[in-house]
Amino acid sequence: MRSRWKHAVAGGLAGMANGFFGGGGGSVLVPLLTGYCQLDQRRAFATSVAVILPLCALSVGIYFFRGGLDFMAALPYLIGGAAGGWAGGKWFKGMKMPWLKQAFGLLLIYGGIRSFL
Repeated sequence: MRSRWKHAVAGGLAGMANGFFGGGGGSVLVPLLTGYCQLDQRRAFATSVAVILPLCALSVGIYFFRGGLDFMAALPYLIGGAAGGWAGGKWFKGMKMPWLKQAFGLLLIYGGIRSFL
């Protein structure tokens, strides 16, 4: 039962990140799932994707109804993102975990630096 509460708190924090920033919940969720919820890294990445989809759908709805969403501007990113998501999902199983962890860490650092500039 205690584990479920940990998972609910991790999901809540990811949802807050998504709501505040319009995305990025996975950046919060993967470290929480590995450190706080004790999932192995590969399972944390996969679980994060499954959790973030409905959170993103909810955020899209909120932004849409508040008038802050331009579907036509988002369309090319959606198409490219779908292709990249498909490719990444196919390649994920064959990736070595140390490389994947380092790439994720670099992505977080890059995103953090870009946020400050």
